[in-house]
Amino acid sequence: MAVLLSICVFFAFGAAFVFVNLTMGSLLRPRLPNPQKSDVYECGEPTIGSSWVQFDLRFYIIALVFLVFDVEVALFYPWAVAYGNAEELAHQWKMTLFDLRSAAVVDMLFFFGVLLVGFAYLWRFGYLDWVRSAASTSLKIPPRPGGGLSREARIDRSL
Repeated sequence: MAVLLSICVFFAFGAAFVFVNLTMGSLLRPRLPNPQKSDVYECGEPTIGSSWVQFDLRFYIIALVFLVFDVEVALFYPWAVAYGNAEELAHQWKMTLFDLRSAAVVDMLFFFGVLLVGFAYLWRFGYLDWVRSAASTSLKIPPRPGGGLSREARIDRSL
């Protein structure tokens, strides 16, 4: 019960801290509107051209792969801490020390194996290659005998 109360108090203080800072900021900041403040910008640079540009999806794939493996490394730490005092846990769970340690290693090897299967999938289908061949990035249009891409695929369509 005390743990639940401390968690609730922690979240209440966190929410109150955010709410108080947002409220104080809205009350104390100066209100000086001008057209430059309403301009669309990114990183302080003026925009050039249309904002509807094709963005390479490989950036997202690389970012997601990084997150997956970063989380994997972050999960190794609590596992190591939990099984670092294996003697205490083995006594508490009425197991031998060898059985507990072997179960911990099997658990982590299974976890790591699932991630390796995902990594092998990404590697096999070329998602980790920054420069990919045209065949793997081409449009998925069925080929016509005696011709290249169909006329519809070559038309540059604007969104």
